[in-house]
Amino acid sequence: MAIQRVLQMDFTTELGRNHRIRVYDAREDLTSEEVSAAMDQIVAGNIFSGNGGALTGKARAQMIVSETTEFDLV
Repeated sequence: MAIQRVLQMDFTTELGRNHRIRVYDAREDLTSEEVSAAMDQIVAGNIFSGNGGALTGKARAQMIVSETTEFDLV
C-alpha cells in the first residue's frame, strides 16, 4: 500500500484567472501557517506566470491524500 500526499495551491492572477501549483510528496505535518507563508513568498517572488499573467494572491490550498493498493496477480 502506498500513500501519496499532494499539496495543491491555487492562486489568483492579474487577469482574474486561477493558477494551480502542485507539490508532490508533501510533508505529512505541514501546517496552514507554513503553506500560507510559502504561498506569500511565491506571490512576492513573482517567479511564476502563465496564460493568466502574474500571480497576485492566494485563493485556496489543500492537501490531497490518496492511497493505492496494488494486487499480486496470479
